[in-house]
Amino acid sequence: MHWKWKNCPTASQGMYSGHIHERTIILEALASYDLWICHAFFGLPRSHNDINVLDRSTIFAELAEGRAPSVNYSINSHEYTMGYYLTDGIYLPWATFVKIISSPQENKKKKISAAQESARKDVERAFGVLQTRFAIVRGPA
Repeated sequence: MHWKWKNCPTASQGMYSGHIHERTIILEALASYDLWICHAFFGLPRSHNDINVLDRSTIFAELAEGRAPSVNYSINSHEYTMGYYLTDGIYLPWATFVKIISSPQENKKKKISAAQESARKDVERAFGVLQTRFAIVRGPA
C-alpha cells in the first residue's frame, strides 16, 4: 500500500516520489483470510518496487536465513513445515512463494487459479476494511 505523505521533508521528497510525483510511504503487510494483519512495516520510499521492498523486508530476510515460524500441514500425504505466500509473477522463484498459474487451460487449474487470486487479495481487503473504519488510514499522513 502506498500512503500519501503530505508533510514529507523537502530533503526526502525525491526519494519518496514516484512516477506521478506524489510523495508516498510504502507499507509492507501480510494479512490472513480473516483480516488479521500479522506483519506490517512502514517507511520504505515510494521509489521502490516490489523486488526492492522484498530485499529490505525483515520477515523475508528471516525466511532467507532459515528462520521461519513453525508451520505444519499436509497436502496429498506430503508433510510441509514452512508456510507459503501467494504472489504474482514478479517475485523470485523461492520455495515459499506460490505464484498464480498464468494461463490455466484445464478446469481444475482454472479453479485453483481463481482460488489463489481470491486469497491473494486478502491484504487489499484488509486495507479496505481499515480505510472504511478508520479515517486516518484513508487520508494523507
